[in-house]
Amino acid sequence: MKVRFAPSPTGYLHVGGARTALFNWLFSRKEKGKFILRIEDTDLERSKREYEERLKNALRWLGIDWDEFYRQSDRLDLYRKVAENLVSSGKAYYVYAYPEEIERIREKLLSEGKPPHYDEKMLEKFNTFQRRREYQERGIKPAVFFKMPRKDYSFVDIIRGKVVFRAGTIGDFAILRSNDMPTYNFAVVVDDADMGITHVVRGDDHLSNTLRQLAIYEALGEKPPYFAHVSMILGPDGTKLSKRHGATSVEEMRDRGILSQALVNYLVLLGWSHPEGKEVMDVEEMVENFSLDRLGRNPAVFDLEKLRWMNSVYIRKTPTKKLTELAKPFLEKSGFNPDHPKLVEIIESVKERLKELSELPELVDYFFRRPDVKVDFTMEEKGALRDIINSLKNISWSKRNIVWAFKDSMKKHRVRRKEFFHKLRRALSGKDEGVELDVMIEILGFDEFRERLLKYTR
Repeated sequence: MKVRFAPSPTGYLHVGGARTALFNWLFSRKEKGKFILRIEDTDLERSKREYEERLKNALRWLGIDWDEFYRQSDRLDLYRKVAENLVSSGKAYYVYAYPEEIERIREKLLSEGKPPHYDEKMLEKFNTFQRRREYQERGIKPAVFFKMPRKDYSFVDIIRGKVVFRAGTIGDFAILRSNDMPTYNFAVVVDDADMGITHVVRGDDHLSNTLRQLAIYEALGEKPPYFAHVSMILGPDGTKLSKRHGATSVEEMRDRGILSQALVNYLVLLGWSHPEGKEVMDVEEMVENFSLDRLGRNPAVFDLEKLRWMNSVYIRKTPTKKLTELAKPFLEKSGFNPDHPKLVEIIESVKERLKELSELPELVDYFFRRPDVKVDFTMEEKGALRDIINSLKNISWSKRNIVWAFKDSMKKHRVRRKEFFHKLRRALSGKDEGVELDVMIEILGFDEFRERLLKYTR
């Protein structure tokens, strides 16, 4: 069993593409098959090698590895050879027409209320001796068009059941451009057949492409793979997930501080369900239970709040020392010292409140810099502060002793607990809420605790 993920290196890895890769990868690992990564880079204007590297890095970050790797730009000779064989067998033909001439035919058909279907008779008028000579003198190669059989095609989709394409749905179409680059549908079939792909699991936006591909498989004498067209991912407003919905790429999720395990867990639930209805599961359990027949037909909705909840679950599950290492880049980006001696304790103190690691700097900024606030303590509260500082100066620094010193001094000066603690939190952190006060004070340490409060004791 062989499956493939075949992205174009024209941008970042979209979460929809990541989900497709994940489904293919899980299926291959469940069935002990092979997962192929194939870079479809024949769009010369938009494809960039740097995007290819980003795609590969994003997949690695998700934990998706591959057994074989190919790049379409390395296989151009194969596409040309197959196209020429189709011409020789009468299943394709050369067209000496410039792109603008073909576009004019298309516009004329549309203006007449006809579908923009080409056929050999319509295009052969360009194949004159003069045009062939002109192409030869200018070093231009003719395009190659596939002769589309006028008959019905059908296949059984693993997810959608039987799909039928009626005769005349499309006309002849280009399989090789004059710049020697194959068109998408042609290169896909040549590659899938050559690489022995047995199952094609892809987004349902490719469903219409299947007609052309079935015809090419037939012309090549190759058996088509099994197809499974996965439903698209929608935004909360019911439209196709796009930039207007916010972050949509794997890289953007990573930069927000979404953990890779959380994103994988969330993506697998967008169209697939665990047999027991589980939501939180590790990769091993996903592999064990994955099957294509549990993929749903209905579109999945990308809910960022659900992802943030899933991420909070994985943040709490992550050992604090490991989480601290993951958090360091976010602190450093905000100008905070990532080598703070009590960083592990700081992360532990806010771990339960985090939904994204990008939230961390705002939650813990007071551990790295003193707040610039003004707090009005009463005379009794100032007296309690002085006693607390003096008491803690002479005993070992621990949460238990901190609590004891507070209770004793507050009782002595008859200070109201709720009001005093609120002012104290403001003075120490500049915030009205946060981690437990005794935990905050213990992490700050006696010297920092005293320095932040001395101005209020006068």
